[in-house]
Amino acid sequence: MKKLENHIPIIQAPMAGYTTPELVAAVSNAGAIGSFGFAFSNAERIDSDLSEARKLTDKSINANFFVFAEQHAPSDKDCKIAIDVLGRLPLAADITYQSLSAPFSPSLERQLEPIWEHKPEFLTFHFGLPPKYILQKAQSLGMCVGVTATCLEEAEAIENHGADFVVAQGMQAGGHRGTFSIDGGGDQKLLTFDLLKILKENCLLPIVCAGGIMNGGDIVTYLNEGAAAVQMGTSFLCCDEAGTSPLHKKYVLEERQRKTVYTKGFSGRWAQSIENEFTSSMECKYVLPFPLQNTLTNPLRKFAVKTGNGEYQSLWAGTEFKKARALPAAELISQLVSEMGGS
Repeated sequence: MKKLENHIPIIQAPMAGYTTPELVAAVSNAGAIGSFGFAFSNAERIDSDLSEARKLTDKSINANFFVFAEQHAPSDKDCKIAIDVLGRLPLAADITYQSLSAPFSPSLERQLEPIWEHKPEFLTFHFGLPPKYILQKAQSLGMCVGVTATCLEEAEAIENHGADFVVAQGMQAGGHRGTFSIDGGGDQKLLTFDLLKILKENCLLPIVCAGGIMNGGDIVTYLNEGAAAVQMGTSFLCCDEAGTSPLHKKYVLEERQRKTVYTKGFSGRWAQSIENEFTSSMECKYVLPFPLQNTLTNPLRKFAVKTGNGEYQSLWAGTEFKKARALPAAELISQLVSEMGGS
């Protein structure tokens, strides 16, 4: 795939909330591929971010979107149970949880309107397959389209759908699991290297590996085993240009005795975070489906950021977060390339 071959084989992962125009542009200007995670962003914000990035770089960038499953309004009973669970958390705060109303997720078609105008070089999707006409329109405009897979069955569906490449997400990756199933049912929980081996034997699409990749030696290992490129998120969390909150960065850099855990508590979907009081308190507790739980916990997460309480922030990070570095993005890319040469 020529578009990937023309770059340093590193895609900075599209981490929603952390991927600023400055981070994306810095990565792209350094020769890799910077990514926006647009997730819940509205069309106006997407247009603004892409416009700002284009002022800073004329290099390739990636725009990533969630593929939301249709959700119906929860019953009053289910909503009350979920609110009661949050209300019993050991957080000394008077937080008001709002009742939920449709729409529960943004319209993908509306989100993509700025994409057709700005035409980023890469367009990727998480949580499933976009409608085929979207994929075909993107390709007709010269974009290279990728979709996340966590197992062979998902990768085969991506290949049959006509995508240009697959992002193979292993269990080590931070943030949300990209399973097609909204509740994570049937997740085979494959490690990145094992997933790569399976896909190499059964798929023809180029494979971009994601999960647990933190240095140049890791990159070379995956490239030597047949990956076309790697996607790295946790590595970029502490870059100067990242939108990561100062406290989140502090946990990544200084709370290295902690482990990571998978939780549904913040959003209703399995996502990997540095353990904190919230993840422990929410273990085995009732949550609404994604993205309803995400909307419900929004006041809690905002309060935690505002008051500097890291124990109730969603501290998304992969299993190898202890290897993260606090550097400008260009310097991080330079170090990774140097490490690749020495491996």
